[in-house]
Amino acid sequence: METRAPFVVVGAFVLAAILAVFGFVYWLHNTGSLGPRATYHVQFDGSVPGLLVGAAVLFNGIRVGEVTDLRLAPDNPRRVDATVSIASTTPVRADTKVGLEFQGLTGVPVIALEGGQMLESSGKVPTLIAEPGAGQSMTQAARDALRKVDSVLSENSEPLKKAIANLQVFTEGLARNTGKLDGIVSGLEKLTGGGTPAQKITYDLQAPQDLGPASEKLDAALALPEPTAVAMLQTQRMLFSPMKDHPGFAEFLWADSIPKLLQAKLIETFENYDIEHAPLRAPEIGQAGFQLLIDIRRFQIATQNEPTVEIGLSARIVDKDGKVVASRLFEETQKVDSLERSNAIAAFNEAFGRIARNMIGWTVQAL
Repeated sequence: METRAPFVVVGAFVLAAILAVFGFVYWLHNTGSLGPRATYHVQFDGSVPGLLVGAAVLFNGIRVGEVTDLRLAPDNPRRVDATVSIASTTPVRADTKVGLEFQGLTGVPVIALEGGQMLESSGKVPTLIAEPGAGQSMTQAARDALRKVDSVLSENSEPLKKAIANLQVFTEGLARNTGKLDGIVSGLEKLTGGGTPAQKITYDLQAPQDLGPASEKLDAALALPEPTAVAMLQTQRMLFSPMKDHPGFAEFLWADSIPKLLQAKLIETFENYDIEHAPLRAPEIGQAGFQLLIDIRRFQIATQNEPTVEIGLSARIVDKDGKVVASRLFEETQKVDSLERSNAIAAFNEAFGRIARNMIGWTVQAL
């Protein structure tokens, strides 16, 4: 008996100490404080779902106290009276707003105080009146909202039925015209550059080959810069007069823009005539003695009557001082058997071949 007594005393002391620590922490967290406290009564007109004694009291979002008492009002079955204990330094006024907030994922309720301007007289414990609906939970708010929605739907049932009927008619119309709609969407994609782009096909211009031996040579250094042209001719597309779209040429492209293409093919023609003295592009030859300047007038297919290729080139030979040595307008036309790409290319080759041969003879005679 004497051996067991010290162990019983020690165990009882440890248990009492633990209970004292827990009791102090609970008191400090719920009702106690290290400073002076003030007590206020709060009246809620309606239910306060989940609010418990010990719940936090917030002022402008800062915890200032706890709920110390909750009871039903004896004179009003709809009212709930709460007593809160908060720090005396909290600036509670008679017009301070009172509400119930639900915090966290679990929706723990707390009493929220906010704002106020008028000073409250000391002495009597002030009573704060909560705003109407302050205790309404999110679930109850959702139910009220659903009731209002249901009321609106009931009042407008006939217009809604008509709207649904019209929508059904519209969808049936879309179903009947699915093919047309697909065509419209496809056209819009092509117009805006969307969808799968069509495969472009490039075509080259042929320089004349059978020029025979050069009877006269180009003794002077000659440069052939890129021909000039209006903006409409700075393109790789096939041009028509009058301007209109031709489905057979939608994917047609020249091998280069028209001015660069003509420059390359004229130089190639001179090389086929006399490669040793053929003109070069201006940047490749530096300061040439003479320049062959070309201005493109026409390079198109005229479709007023029967399709006809029209090529018009204005040529001038100028010396290094800018003096015009010779000038001439070269124009050729060639009928197109039918408005197809292969026939059009053949006609362009025929017309350009005649212009290129005439230009070589004229240039040799001028220099």
